[in-house]
Formats: sequence, C-alpha cells, structure tokens
Amino acid sequence: MKSPALRAFLIWLAATLIGLFIALNSRFSADMSFFLPSKPTPEQQVLVEQLKTGAVTRMLMLAITDGEARQRAAVSRELHRHLVDSGLFVSVQNGDSKRLDADRDLLIAHRYQLSPAIAPGRFTVDGLRSAIADSIGMLASPAGVLLKPFFTRDPTGEVVELLTGLGNPRQPASREGVWASRDGERAMLIVQTRTDGADTDGQETAINTIRQAFDNSAQAVGISGLGLTLSGPGHFAVQSRGKIKQEIFTLSLISSTAIIFVLALVYRRPRPIVLSLLPIISGIVAGVAAVGLAYGTVFGITVGFGAALIGESVDYSTYYFMQSGRLGLATWRERFWPTIHLGVTTSICGFGCLLLSGFPGLAQLGLYSLAGVGAAALVTRYTLPHLAGSIAPVNVSPRIDQGIDRAIDWLQKLRWPVLALALVATVWLASERDELWHPDLSVLSTVNEEEARLDGDLRADLEAPDSRYLVVVNGPDREAALAAAERAGRELDKLVEAGVIAGYDSPARFLPSQATQFARRAALPEPDQLRQRLETALADLPLSASRLDAFIADIAAARTAPPLTRDDLAGSNLALAVDALTLQRKQGWSVMLPLHPTEDADFYIPTERVRTALAGTGGLFIDLKGEFDKLYGSYLSEAIVLSLAGVAGILLMLAWSLRSPRRVATVTLPLILAVIFVIAGLHLLGERLHLLHLIGLLLIVAVGSNYTLFFDRDARQPEPAPEIRASMGIATLTTAMGFGTLALSSVPVLKAVGLTVGPGAIISLLLAAMFVPRSQH
Repeated sequence: MKSPALRAFLIWLAATLIGLFIALNSRFSADMSFFLPSKPTPEQQVLVEQLKTGAVTRMLMLAITDGEARQRAAVSRELHRHLVDSGLFVSVQNGDSKRLDADRDLLIAHRYQLSPAIAPGRFTVDGLRSAIADSIGMLASPAGVLLKPFFTRDPTGEVVELLTGLGNPRQPASREGVWASRDGERAMLIVQTRTDGADTDGQETAINTIRQAFDNSAQAVGISGLGLTLSGPGHFAVQSRGKIKQEIFTLSLISSTAIIFVLALVYRRPRPIVLSLLPIISGIVAGVAAVGLAYGTVFGITVGFGAALIGESVDYSTYYFMQSGRLGLATWRERFWPTIHLGVTTSICGFGCLLLSGFPGLAQLGLYSLAGVGAAALVTRYTLPHLAGSIAPVNVSPRIDQGIDRAIDWLQKLRWPVLALALVATVWLASERDELWHPDLSVLSTVNEEEARLDGDLRADLEAPDSRYLVVVNGPDREAALAAAERAGRELDKLVEAGVIAGYDSPARFLPSQATQFARRAALPEPDQLRQRLETALADLPLSASRLDAFIADIAAARTAPPLTRDDLAGSNLALAVDALTLQRKQGWSVMLPLHPTEDADFYIPTERVRTALAGTGGLFIDLKGEFDKLYGSYLSEAIVLSLAGVAGILLMLAWSLRSPRRVATVTLPLILAVIFVIAGLHLLGERLHLLHLIGLLLIVAVGSNYTLFFDRDARQPEPAPEIRASMGIATLTTAMGFGTLALSSVPVLKAVGLTVGPGAIISLLLAAMFVPRSQH
C-alpha cells in the first residue's frame, strides 16, 4: 500500500474507531421518549414525566401459570421474598394476607390522623351516638367482617371510613392466601421497579432478576413445570428494543448479502466489492456517533431508519467504480462528481430541516441522515480513490446499452398516460384525505394484538385502575403539594357525590398534610370528657361505655401523637400508594390524583365539568390519552411542515444549481409524481400513513434527485456515457434492496420505511427516464 493510500486508510480507520467508541458508549432506548417534545406545555410536561418516571411506567405485572393453586401460591410467596431481598423494587405485592394484615394494623394505629370523618362534631354526644349506631348496624352486614375484630377499639368506624373512601376499593381475587386471576388459574403479583420506566437498561435488569428469582423460587420449594408471564410498559420497552436490534441485524444481513451479490456480478473482483463497504460502515458509524454526542440517547427507531441507509450509501461507491474506470479519476472528478455532490447537497437540504423539530426523535432522524449521507459521500470522494488505485473499467455491452435505449424510448411514449394517471391519483387522494393518515400513535407500537390482549387480561385480574384521567397539583415542597391535593380533593368529592366520577386516588388519604392532621387531632376530646359523652350517647344503644376503654385510650394516645410522616409508612403498601402519586421535581413537588370514570358514562369523564369544578384550586386536569393524541397530531403536523420545507429546500438548491426553469421542471417532475404514486399505492394496499411513511417520502425525493440529475447531465454531454445509466440501474437496485428488505420487518416503523422507499426508488428511476429529455448525441 503506497503512502497516500496508507495515509487515507489510517485517517479513515482512526475516524471510524473514534465513531465506534462514541457509538458503543451511547445509550440505546426503545421507549416512547422518541415522541416527546423538548419544550412541552404544562399538560405535556405531566405526560413526559409520567412516561419517564411515573409509577405506571415502572409497574410490571407477573402471572405464575400452570400447576395447582397450592403450588402457585407457594412459589408466589417465595418469589415475593426473593424480589424484596434484591433491592431492585420499590414495592412487591402478591396479596399475601399476612402483609395485608400489617397494612390494616398501620391504618388502625393512625386512623385518627387519616380518617376524613374526624371533625369537632364527630365526638359530640350526637356525633358519637350516630357513628356508633352506624357501626352496630354494620356488624350485621357483609362489611361487618372488617369491623368486628376491632369494634371496641374503633366503635366510630374510622377504619371503615378510610376503606370506603378509597378510589378503587376493588381487590384481585385470592386463592390459597395470595392474589389470583379471575378464573383462579394464575397466581398474580405486581411490582414497581426502582429504576425509571425510561431507563430501558434498568428495566431489563429488573426483568432478568424476576426471571432468575422465579427459577430460584420454584427450585427452593421443589416445584417444577410452572410458567411465568410478564407484562407492563417496562417489559414492552425491553422487548421492543430487543426486537428492533434483532430485526435490524437480520434485515441488514439480508440486504447486505443481496447487495454484495449484485456487486460481485458487476465488478467480478473482490477489491471494489470490499471497498464499497467503506461508505456504508462510515455512514452508519457517523450517524450513530453524531446522535450519541448530541443527545446521549439513541432511539431504536433512529438506528432502524439509519440501517436502511446502507442502500443509499453504497450508491456513491457504485457511481465511482462504474463511472471512473473508463475515463479515469481526474475526469470523473471533473465531469461526474459535481452531479453527485449536488445530489448529496439536496439530501442534506431535505433532512436538515428536521433538525428544527421540537421533537428530539424527529431531530435525531435528521441528524443521523445528515451525518450518515455526508460521511458516505466524503469517504467516496477522498478515501476510495486512494485505496482503489487504478480501476479496470466496468464494460457495459452494446446490447445492454441498446436495450436501455429502447426501454427509455418505450417509457417516454407513456408520458401522457402517466400524467393522466397521476392526475386521477391526485384527485382520488384529495377525496380520501381524511382517511390517508393514521390518527393514533398506537400504530407505531411494537406490541402485537396477542400481547395487548394479555396485558389487558392481567390488568383486569389485578384490578389495576385506569390512569387515563389525572388531576395534578404542585407545591414548593411535599407538604404544600399535599395541602393542594386536599383542596382539589374537596372539589372532587362533590363530583363523586354528583355521579360525575366514580372516585379518585390521592396520596393525602394515607399522608395528610400536617395542617389537616393537627386539625383532626384538635377535634379529639380529652379522655374524661369523652367518657362522659359516651355514657350519654350510649344510653339508648346496646353497648356499654365500660367496654370501650381501649377506644378511650387510643383517643388519648392520638391527642399527643406526633404527625404521621412518610417514614412512618416505610415498608408498607401505603408507602407505595404515596410514592406512586407524588413526584419530586427540580422546581418542587407534584401530586397526581387519578380519576375513575363511571361505568354508566362508558368510562368517559366530562372534561369541562371537571375543569370548572377545579377552578381556583390550582389543580390541572389532564386526559392523558387526549394529550397523547394531540401530541402525535402536533408531531405529525410539524413533520409534514418540515418535510415540505425540506422539499422546498431541495427545489431551491436545484434551481440555484441548474439555473434553468425548464431543467428544474424536468428534474423535479419525476420526484413529485413518484411521491404521488407511492402514496396512492400505499393507500390501495390499505396502509394508513404515519410519521415514518412521511420520512420515507422525503427520502424518495432525496434519492430520486440523484437519478434525475444524472439523466439531465447525460442528456447534455457531447458523447454517450453508458456508465451513467448502468451505474444508476445498479444504484437503484441496491437502494431498493437496502430499504426494501425493511418491508419484511414486524416493527411498524421499519416496515413503513421499507414499503415506502423500496418501491419509491424504482419508481423514481423509471419516471426520471420517462420525463427527463433524451440525450442529443
């Protein structure tokens, strides 16, 4: 290897190794952060926080299947112990009656700080008579099971008040002392990870720990043949990342093998085939490294989209090897490189607009494309010539060249029929415009129907509440936020009484503000005063005051007890309820109050009614699904605007470079028609367009501009250059292979790019041959 070649190779190798180091040290994610805005509104900020750090995203549902109920229960208890000991989980619940008893005892011990019924009138003679009479009547009802064991300690029924005031009092079914599915065929557990839902690596560690703990638990109790099923947002994120990684590897291997096979048929020598891989490697490494440096986290969708650039990256080396062999390097640089350079510039203009997006995911796609295409072009221009040395020309036989001429002649006779077809397609698409775009973000999810159905079944088994509707209140500290939650709660109580909502959850139920606790403590009478009132209140009731000494003692203790704190709840499920609904932020604390819709209203909550009720409380009512739909709508709208801006940038670049309205028109018409035909074809196939289809359409314009520019250039040369048309044919084939293989993917975002760009590249070439004027030589 001569000195210039060695120097060029070492520079390329050093740059590639640096890029690989950056890429390998970047974090890869497959969560929904791809679709979150960088500057959210207050409502979107809540959505962002819920998706990144919210309790819902940290929840995993576990189901132990097969075997007998007794065996499943034994493994459930042992698994609970293993997971608690691991330290990776904030909470592990399996409905074990012993642990529920501990929560009940905690409620009893602090009932006078927690009960919303505590008020000065509660312990007057009339108040005591009414409350105790209600409790006596309740003893004969099914709810009496809860009250009877500690009736003499709690004759006013404060624990019952606490339990009946919960927003979602339903509990999962129980078998053999642990939670079970509705049909009794699964033992159920629910865990909350310590790591955030957006931390896919942490979620994967937690899931692997669960699986290992399950195997160890089954072995510890001597039971085999049981199965473990998991579901939840973290599970889906880990699964999605693994699926994207696997499919990117498999499909890239398929497309690379096909491309190398085509290049082998064309070059028939190993050296140009191997060197053709350098722009591909450079483009992928540069794209990932650039995104990793700029954002720290590389989304799986970005990597999947970038892997498809294999097809475009190899185009540049194809142009070089096929066009420079007969004419030499100097002539190639003078005659052909300006056209390639213009094609690269148009691609950069098209994707550069995406950098202006307020959504990091869209901006990542733009940055990846810029870095990848730019690196591939630079390696082709400055590295390949040194490493390739003298290139034997790729001979295009006269018969093939004549066949291409005849094919172009035939295509150009179809100009008017194709224009008429394009007009019909445009009118049809305009009439179908309301059905073209998919309105729901779920279309991009990697979760299939079976997995979604299983997730729904597990949620129903665990009686997991719907977290679609939230009220969010804020405060400079946790105490202020809890006080704000209580103010909002008083208005929500009115909505419950009016039947507008079925209920709501609030951490203030288990951790009231200190002001509320002091007010409740002040309502408790002195022991002697309470004893006198009891004597009078119980005169007409079948209960003697002498049996309520424990009640009087508890009241006396509560009068001097310190306020309840979060530390007092540590280790209990009540702590989980508090932590799940409180969030510490840089600017203070937020409290979430999930609302439960009524079944009569088809689980819909009238938003304006709630907002009106909360006016003046500082509570922000949010419909998470509605916000997600609006977010996706704004994402899609912005992507459309930026894509149109990218297309406009491409047209301006062509106009500035070609300096001829006629040439600009003939170069751009095939690109416009290609987009129309691809959209029409997708719609005919029943595909509703979404974000990645849109990016694919932009890529069609960027790739297709290379073909139209080469046809335009060939028409203006003094002598024929068969290498141009042959190289375009090979480049189109490899591009279609690189992108088209993604159509085989089960990941919606990858499949969309494959279905769009694969056929689009071929259509662009045919339309370029059809509409760009023929050579005059």
